[in-house]
Amino acid sequence: MSTEQHDADAYGQELARISQHQHEATDARFTVFQALAAVGIRHEQADDIVSKLEAGAVAGAHTWISESSPPHGSEPRFEDGGFAGVRDVASYLLRIADTTATAGRGRAASSAMLVAHLQQPASPAPQEAPVEEPAPAPAPLYARRVLAVAEGFAWATAAASVTGRTAGSSWTSR
Repeated sequence: MSTEQHDADAYGQELARISQHQHEATDARFTVFQALAAVGIRHEQADDIVSKLEAGAVAGAHTWISESSPPHGSEPRFEDGGFAGVRDVASYLLRIADTTATAGRGRAASSAMLVAHLQQPASPAPQEAPVEEPAPAPAPLYARRVLAVAEGFAWATAAASVTGRTAGSSWTSR
C-alpha cells in the first residue's frame, strides 16, 4: 500500500470519527435542550448555556494545542515552524470559540419546534383516488422552520463565520 493510499485511508477514518462526534453532539444538544425546557429554562437562557458549554469545549482544545511543542531535540528551524503552526491553530480555535459562544441564538426554540413537529400524529394514509382526479398538492414547506432548525447547528454556522463564507457562498467551490 502506498503512502498516499495510507494517508487517504487514515484521513477517511478521521472524517468518519468526526462525523460520529458531530452526530452525537447534535443528539446530546437536543437532549440538553429538552431537559432544560422540562425544568422551565427559557429558550434564550438555554441557548446561552449550551453555547457557553460548546465554546468551553473548543477552549479546552485551544489549551491542549497551545501546550503542544515540537519533539525534544528538533532542529531550531523545525521548532520555529512548529511553534508558528501551533500559534496559527490556537488562534483559529480561539476564533471558533468566540463565534460558538455567540452563535447559538434560536437553537433551543428550533429544537422545541422540531419536538412539537415530531410529536404530531401522522397523517392517515391517503384513500385511493379515482384516476381522473388530480393528485393532491404536496404539503407546503415551512421555510422558516427549516431555516430555524438549520441555524441550530452551531458547527455549520460557526464554520461559515470563521472561514468568512457567507450564506450564499458555495462550500464546494474551494
